[in-house]
Amino acid sequence: MSFVVKMNGAPNNGINGNGVHHVSVRTHVSVNPAKLKSHRQRWNVRPSEMSKKTLNPIRAIVDGMKLTPNPEKPMIALSIGDPTVFGNLPTDDTVLQAVKEAIDSHKYNGYAPSVGYQKSREAVANFYSCPEAPLEGKDVILTSGCSQAIELAISVLCNPGDNILVPRPGFSLYKTLAVSMGIQVKFYNLLPEKSWEIDLQHLESLIDDKTACLIVNNPSNPCGSVFTKEHQHKILAVASRNCIPILADEIYGDMVFPGCDFQPLAPLSSDVPILSCGGLAKRWLVPGWRMGWILIHDCNYIFGTGIREGLVKLSQRILGPCTVVQGALESILNDTPPEFYQGTISFLKSNSEICFSELSTVPGLNPVMPSGAMYIMVGIEMEHFPDFQNDVEFTERLVTEQSVFCLPATAFEYPNFFRIVVTVPEEMMIEACIRIREFCARHYRPRSQDSHELDQ
Repeated sequence: MSFVVKMNGAPNNGINGNGVHHVSVRTHVSVNPAKLKSHRQRWNVRPSEMSKKTLNPIRAIVDGMKLTPNPEKPMIALSIGDPTVFGNLPTDDTVLQAVKEAIDSHKYNGYAPSVGYQKSREAVANFYSCPEAPLEGKDVILTSGCSQAIELAISVLCNPGDNILVPRPGFSLYKTLAVSMGIQVKFYNLLPEKSWEIDLQHLESLIDDKTACLIVNNPSNPCGSVFTKEHQHKILAVASRNCIPILADEIYGDMVFPGCDFQPLAPLSSDVPILSCGGLAKRWLVPGWRMGWILIHDCNYIFGTGIREGLVKLSQRILGPCTVVQGALESILNDTPPEFYQGTISFLKSNSEICFSELSTVPGLNPVMPSGAMYIMVGIEMEHFPDFQNDVEFTERLVTEQSVFCLPATAFEYPNFFRIVVTVPEEMMIEACIRIREFCARHYRPRSQDSHELDQ
């Protein structure tokens, strides 16, 4: 047997001038051809355990619903948390212009660092920095949407077997991500009678030595609630007493109605380390652009270098978000006129008031007026709707009879409510409320005759 070894460098003893050395080797090794065969005799390709454990509750519920709209009524979908669906809420021209200029510059066609361009990270840091919670570029990780920001934050803080504290009702993605990673989810209650504030006593009762993270979503999806500064101080006190870091999902930050202030959580913290997740999707009305971020707030150096290094390593799994949007980010943040934000908020508030006002007078329904975001939650007095066993059946039949699709709150771990998205055009919102009223009037039943007689 002979083979050729090619060497780099100058000719050497026993090597010709081309750097090639011929070597002869005598071998007595005999190879059994049967051993070269694979031991695998048939195809056996199976899905991973992670993929099998991944379940989006919204999709699981919606896909199982019998959704056949009434052919005599055009469909009104109040279920989708995408403000762009109906075309009535476009982003601002300055936002579009920033992206056009980024494309025309030809500077953003290649790979960026996995955590984002330094200039773009600094733009986000400058936009959100304040004296109580200062930020630098190194404190920002750019991500592919706020969803990936949440995923990275959970991944860096938790190991399989740990548990996280998640709001109920709450955004379903928290559970989807955690369960797929082998992390237990513990739901803490929000209180509708207190504008969806956290039940702090219940929250604290869930904490144990395996609790790795508390998720706080403010403003809230699906509730549209906005926490007061005083309530947030109480949340921080619970986290501080129990030494639990916080993942603050603030994607709807500053999307709050006049008369109500949004207060980011980090500036209120004196010791609790916080990973704040946000992005362009909702406030700038561009969810498809997939630009999010994590803001690392660690005033007492509790995260240290480990969490930061972990986030960098995790970000390298997909090599960062869209470079074109990164190139436009500084201009988007700094040049979008205040009137654009105000116009969006004014519209959302008006639609929320219409919806709340109309449904408040419908027997059997109990809407909770939101203070921000894009949603309103409506309670169903199921005892007055005996035709339906639960909120899923209620909303299913609402589609069948009235072609109005609201999301059953079972998708948010909160049965006997449904969520309405208030981003639809005003005339569509009014029409939807009229149809919901008709539907409820048809199926509403007052207290039974027996109980009425007992009352007498």
